[in-house]
Amino acid sequence: MFIGHFAAGFAAKNILKKSAPAVSLGTLFIAAQFIDLLWPTLLLVGIERVSIEPGNTAFTPLNFLFYPITHSLVAVVFWASLFGMAVMLIRRNIAAAVTVPLLVLSHWFLDLLTHRPDLPLVPGGRVFVGLGLWNSVTWTLIVEIALFILGVWLYVRATVAKNRTGTWALWGLVGFLAAIYLGNVFGPPPPSVKAIAIAGHAMWLLVLWGYWIDRNRTVPNILNIPTQG
Repeated sequence: MFIGHFAAGFAAKNILKKSAPAVSLGTLFIAAQFIDLLWPTLLLVGIERVSIEPGNTAFTPLNFLFYPITHSLVAVVFWASLFGMAVMLIRRNIAAAVTVPLLVLSHWFLDLLTHRPDLPLVPGGRVFVGLGLWNSVTWTLIVEIALFILGVWLYVRATVAKNRTGTWALWGLVGFLAAIYLGNVFGPPPPSVKAIAIAGHAMWLLVLWGYWIDRNRTVPNILNIPTQG
């Protein structure tokens, strides 16, 4: 899943609009995509492994061979707990300290929906889970696009643009994410594992884009409260 994780970040802004409006969309993107932001680094240095096998599932040619540090359930709970403690120390806000870790966890459960049984429950364990939505291109597109539309809609409901940049930056990102997603779905397989890792690191630019959007948007009626997180 790709845009579905960004959908969770967008939606979380709506959840926090009253209790913690200063938490930026960029921060929410980091949480929602954290394990996929960490994974390319571990892939590049050879700690975690993936192979390119067209036909592995109908939707993706990637065969996730070994990724217990980023994608085992126990590891994700650990990362989520760290996020919760960090947010509580920085923000001193219970709503944010609960919502942000749940975003980290949401990534694993959305992956559970789409992956074939390759997600480990514990590092080094022999139990792997996955409900296999990726076995159907049609249903994967329906589910993930629906989640993305819902997430963006909730974000738009929660915020207003301060200026033209706030409008164009948001819809520019929405269009860019949609283009990347469709390109990945209908384009050729990646040329190499190294190319996957390099492209994965480029996702940090999307996080920065999220911070840029939130600098130019605000939650109504709190115009004097900073919107960075």
